[in-house]
Amino acid sequence: MLDFAIFAVTFVIILVGAVLYLYPSSRRASGIPGLNPTDEKDGNLQDIVNRGSLHEFLVSLHQRFGSVASFWFGGRPVVSLGSVHQLRQHINPNHTTDSFETMLKSLLGYQSGMGGGATETVMRKKVYENAINNTLKSNFPVVLKLVEELVGKWKSFPESQHTPLCAHLLGLAMKTVTQLALGESFGDDSTVLSFRKNHDAIWSEIGKGYLDGSLEKSSSRKGHYEKALSEMESMLLSVAKERKAQRKQTAFVDSLLQSSLTERQIMEDCMVFTLSGCVIAANLCIWALYFLSTSEEVQDKLYKELEEVLGSDPVSLDKIPQLRYCQQVLNETVRTAKLTPVAARLQGVEGKVDQHVIPKETLVIYALGVVLQDSDTWSAPYRFDPDRFEEESVGRSFCLLGFSGNQTCPELRFAYTVATVLLSTLVRQLKLHPLKGQVMEVRSELVSTPKDETWITVSRRS
Repeated sequence: MLDFAIFAVTFVIILVGAVLYLYPSSRRASGIPGLNPTDEKDGNLQDIVNRGSLHEFLVSLHQRFGSVASFWFGGRPVVSLGSVHQLRQHINPNHTTDSFETMLKSLLGYQSGMGGGATETVMRKKVYENAINNTLKSNFPVVLKLVEELVGKWKSFPESQHTPLCAHLLGLAMKTVTQLALGESFGDDSTVLSFRKNHDAIWSEIGKGYLDGSLEKSSSRKGHYEKALSEMESMLLSVAKERKAQRKQTAFVDSLLQSSLTERQIMEDCMVFTLSGCVIAANLCIWALYFLSTSEEVQDKLYKELEEVLGSDPVSLDKIPQLRYCQQVLNETVRTAKLTPVAARLQGVEGKVDQHVIPKETLVIYALGVVLQDSDTWSAPYRFDPDRFEEESVGRSFCLLGFSGNQTCPELRFAYTVATVLLSTLVRQLKLHPLKGQVMEVRSELVSTPKDETWITVSRRS
């Protein structure tokens, strides 16, 4: 019997646990082709662990059984959809919560809503999204300043110097998110470093420690994780208390303090935004600069748009919507890197995909990492090609997957803004070059990240 900690690898597993608890009479065979359980009690969980990640497991599952496939969690079937065509058919009105936010809160043991049902959940989601939007408007100059500091540092490098993207861009994301979320006191590097120590300890265990069961097997690691989580929670509660006394209104936490959320709920939402905001923004920027470094043509086309729209002026919030090619570059970055490879929801009502009936309260996985590189949807799916988003049908498919439009998670929208500021500042001053012989490998966990440090070189534009 696998330790329960293994089961907490993703939102999928958390949701299935909820189904088991809340709907004990809902067990029904789906009749959908897929794997038989390899263990009577654990279903296919060991198969997921053996593949190394849920994404890699889903890739093999859909290669074997097609775009609608099933596997087992314990004694319960789970349905996975692996193509745009099937996702388009899927009828599931359960969009009251953001799947990424809910996933993180589940892993952290937090509650998604306000404790009073679907209406309160929608209200809390709205408060959260508005807080992110408000802090971007109030603190856009802070984002610009931090980006300009980084670009200035890179301009001082000799052209032969290798620039570590992961280290620098995670640092940029940490500084940006903490100052926008928690206020100007995080302009101090020592405060950010203290935050980063606990952030890294928490995220590394959420992303990996639960997957292989090693967290539960190591009392020292589990103690380190629980200590980091406790320290982070105490820090966030303290910041909220201080900001409330100061009556400030510029940071993310300030917007939450003006709502009807409890002190505990404010802390939880700050935790989710600072954890996920840092990781998503950092990795969107890392992958965007890496892919740009591999294509001088794309860089030149982006440079031309930036010059035409912005001239010599810095980017501003009102100019960002005019940077259409920049948006295409970021869309293609999300697609090619499979930035968030899995989403999941409970089936709100009985649905049907092709000839298959999906019963109410079934867990349905959107195998986004599979769909984003499906050759039936994307021509040359493994090639980085922002021009593909000039086609309206491609944009519709991307929106259907939740990466653009109203269903985009607020953390990703935040990351797009940070990445746009970075690209608009960097590409007008520097050219990016790949490091010869570098082999990129992806670690597909909650967010796809490079397995190792990623290096480029830069040179000044003439």
